[in-house]
Amino acid sequence: MQVYDGWILRFSYFYTHRTNCAEPIGASILPLEEKISYCEKIYKRWGTPCIFKISPLTDPALDGTLSARGYHIEHRVDVMYGPLLGSYPKCDFSLPIEIKNRVDDEWLGGLFSLKEMTNPIHLRIVPGMYDAIPKDEIAVLVRDADGRIAATGLGILDREFIGIYAIFVREDMRRRGIARSICTTLLTEGKRRGAAKAYLQCVSDNAPARALYRSLGLRIGYSCWFRVR
Repeated sequence: MQVYDGWILRFSYFYTHRTNCAEPIGASILPLEEKISYCEKIYKRWGTPCIFKISPLTDPALDGTLSARGYHIEHRVDVMYGPLLGSYPKCDFSLPIEIKNRVDDEWLGGLFSLKEMTNPIHLRIVPGMYDAIPKDEIAVLVRDADGRIAATGLGILDREFIGIYAIFVREDMRRRGIARSICTTLLTEGKRRGAAKAYLQCVSDNAPARALYRSLGLRIGYSCWFRVR
């Protein structure tokens, strides 16, 4: 990450939009057009698309200027949050959920397999991105009958919050309540470790996921999007 006049420029060889974008986080001094041009040059040198994250905290002038320069909205996400419930109903799901205190090689290998990730650069750098998380973690996984990892989930503890990440279920194992079981396990374990609230990001057009998270007491706090040219 590079801090640039109130913006953070994130670079991950385009692993995700969120980890490979310019995001305003504070006050700026430099002219907007100058800053956009600088970012375009930087990301071109890095060999990835130049992406800008737009949130309710972003100066509306940035969104309008990017649109005028030919940047389109490529990816929308809803940030959902809410208090942890007193308890969560147990799901009718027979496979055990394993809980780890940290992301390890086995969990990462399972995640890569579920995402069908084969990019050699991502396979090399993403483990370092997870290693750099400076917070307590709750990593969970589910195995199929043959012992292969069929689903993952990650909770990151931060002050009174638990952030929910990396909820992936293998396609042939979906619609069995696995995602719900993983989420309730993370939320329950997060509460046990002192969390009082939860947050996550959900792709805006993923209606089943949004319905699941609403049933767990989470509501949309705000939406953000990414502009790409």
